[in-house]
Amino acid sequence: MPTTTLTITGMQSDDCLRTVMNAIQDLPCIGYVDVSLETGHAEIEHTSMVTEGDIRSAIEEAGFPTR
Repeated sequence: MPTTTLTITGMQSDDCLRTVMNAIQDLPCIGYVDVSLETGHAEIEHTSMVTEGDIRSAIEEAGFPTR
């Protein structure tokens, strides 16, 4: 499975973390997701049916910029 690694900015609480996790997990074909509130680092395993752009868009639509 491809893995996408991103940095997510603006997360300040567990509620923010849940919002980001839900945005990612709502996408189809997502496997493993690990998001750190402390570092903003996210590692997402997914099939080739989901692109990095799809993941970034979902997170940014939830209100959190990515790098």
